[in-house]
Amino acid sequence: MKSKTGTPGKKRSSPVRDDPQQPPVVIIFKDLEAFNPKVLQDFILICSRYVERLPLMFIFGIATSPSTIQHMLPHSVSSLLCIELFQSLSCTQHLATVIDKLILTPQFPFKLNGKVMQVLMSIFLYHDFSVRNFIKGVQLALLEHFHSQPLSVLCCKKKEALLNVMQLSHHDLESIRHLLSFRRYVEKQEPQEQLNLFRDDTHLKEVCQKLIKDLRKYHKNYYPVLRCLHTLTSSLPRYPLGKQVRELHLICLEKNVWENEDYQTAMKLLKMLAKDELIASLQRCVEILQPTLLEMNESRRAKKLSPFEVLRNEALEFIDGLVKSHLSPPESQTLNEVCYYSSSATVRRHLNATPRTSIQHNPQERHFVP
Repeated sequence: MKSKTGTPGKKRSSPVRDDPQQPPVVIIFKDLEAFNPKVLQDFILICSRYVERLPLMFIFGIATSPSTIQHMLPHSVSSLLCIELFQSLSCTQHLATVIDKLILTPQFPFKLNGKVMQVLMSIFLYHDFSVRNFIKGVQLALLEHFHSQPLSVLCCKKKEALLNVMQLSHHDLESIRHLLSFRRYVEKQEPQEQLNLFRDDTHLKEVCQKLIKDLRKYHKNYYPVLRCLHTLTSSLPRYPLGKQVRELHLICLEKNVWENEDYQTAMKLLKMLAKDELIASLQRCVEILQPTLLEMNESRRAKKLSPFEVLRNEALEFIDGLVKSHLSPPESQTLNEVCYYSSSATVRRHLNATPRTSIQHNPQERHFVP
C-alpha cells in the first residue's frame, strides 16, 4: 500500500528500529480475513504505544486483495503502519519444487505409482491447493508402504538393498515369486531357468540382486530422459504433453508415452521448429543428459555433418530412441512393487479432502510493518 506521492505510509521514528543489533519481533497473521476487525484494530493500537521500545513486524497473509486492509482498519489505525507489499510464490510453484526434489529424482528409492500420484494431484488442484497436505499424502503413502509391504526391506540404498536380498528368508522369497512383475519376468525365461527361479532360493537371490540393479538403472535413466522430453515439448503450441513436467510424468507412469497420440503430435511439431529454436532446445537437453550420454556407445554420436533438415531428423530420432528405451512405465519393471506404493484408495480415504473455497484460489502473502 502506497501513499499518493508514491512513498510508503508515514512511519514513526524509532531509534531502536534503526539499530541493526535489535531485530524486530515478527508476528504472523495467517488468513487475515478470518480475524475480528475490532480485535485487530485494538491490537495494533496497543502495539503502537510500545513500538519505540519493542520493534515489531507484522506479516499479514491475505488471500483476496490488498484492499482488505483498508476495509478492516480505519485510517486512524492503518496510518500507524508502514506498509510494504510482497507476493509469495504461488502454491503451484511450491508444489513443483516439492515434486522436483522429492519425486522426480533417483535419490530416493520410494516411489508413487500413477494412480496414487493422480489422487494427490487431484486433491491439490480441485480441493485445497495445499502443498502441506500433498506432503502429508506422500508421508502417508511412505508409512503404509513400509507397514504393509514386507519386501519394502529392499526399498533402500542400492548397497543396503543388495545386502538385504541375501538375508531374505524362504517366506520372503516366496513373496517375491508371487509378485505380478516377477511372474511376467519368469514367463520370458527358458524352461530350466523358470524351474530354478521357483525351486532354488540361492539362485533366486542372485537373480534378485541383478533385478535390483536393473531397477536402480531404470530410475537413473528415467528422470533425465523425462526432463529432456519435457524441455523439448513444454513450449510447443497447445502443450501436447503438458506444460508442467509432472503432467508428462503422469503420462509416462500410465503407459508407453511413445504410443500416445499426443506424443506423435509433439514429434511432428518438433520437426517443424526453426533452426535456432531447435538448437537451443537440444542444447538444454544435452546439459540434462550429459551423464547418461557419457555412458552410451560413442558410435551413436559419431555422425557426419549434413544439411540441417537431416541433422534435425537424426537428433529427434535419437531423442525418440531414448524415450522408448528409458520411459517405459514403472510397472513394466520387475520388482517394481518393492519401491512403488499403489494403494490410491487408502490415500484418498485418509486425506479426506474438502472442496476449496473461492478465497483459496490465489493465495498470496502481504507484508505490513507498523
